[in-house]
Amino acid sequence: MTSVLPTTWVLLRGLTRGAGHWGDFPARWQAAWPGRRVLVPDWPGNGARWAERSPATVAGLTEALRQDLRAQGVALGTEPVGVLALSLGAMVSCDWARRHPQELAAAVLVNTSLRGHSPFWQRLRPARYGGLLRRSMLPTPAEDWERHLLAITAPLHAHSPGAAATRADWVRLRQNQPVSRANTLRQLAAALRYRPPVTPPSVPLLLLSGAGDRLVHPACSAALARAWGCPLRTHPEAGHDLPLDAPDWLIEQVRHWLQAEAPTDQ
Repeated sequence: MTSVLPTTWVLLRGLTRGAGHWGDFPARWQAAWPGRRVLVPDWPGNGARWAERSPATVAGLTEALRQDLRAQGVALGTEPVGVLALSLGAMVSCDWARRHPQELAAAVLVNTSLRGHSPFWQRLRPARYGGLLRRSMLPTPAEDWERHLLAITAPLHAHSPGAAATRADWVRLRQNQPVSRANTLRQLAAALRYRPPVTPPSVPLLLLSGAGDRLVHPACSAALARAWGCPLRTHPEAGHDLPLDAPDWLIEQVRHWLQAEAPTDQ
């Protein structure tokens, strides 16, 4: 299966996270593919759209995304679009690729897990249950929340010189763009209800994972790669947030894959 090189890239985050959580990664991505458009939309209920009501199904999130992209001038079904997605964003990408394959030229799924392919204790590591539940149910300062999330999602970056600035950015986002508990539950319900296709979508897919993922077991990506016959590349140390832990490695994996997938005349 060959891929037409995307002229527009869409970067999708996961549960309760917004465009601001990408940090400088969109600029790095843009530099890797000059002349291509890079869009970083927010789900309803997240980021700049924090005051809106989140859809409670993956299909609803997909349709909200497609509407947003059209509003930004993306000619869906006419121009080749690529998507890079994490977590809940990867579920939306799978739904998008299954129901509207003509709109996607390529999809890169990062540290994803899908119901029916992996057991629940791999889709969310049991060691994370207590810390996440306690902070969700009790009043928790933003600094404590974001310090905890950075440690479990980006272990390499959490010990880097840039960690303090990232935490400060995330605290500011939590304070200025507060995702409501109701919207968090709707997005969680969407993720839990989603039933992925048994057979792979007809869109070219690349799976990326981090062997140091403390949130989702990397076996989930491996299981999906086996079931769908997709290429899988695994970073030996990086965690769940690959764009933060290993941005240059991620970009190079996608670059090599696209070069292999693209027709020779591109």
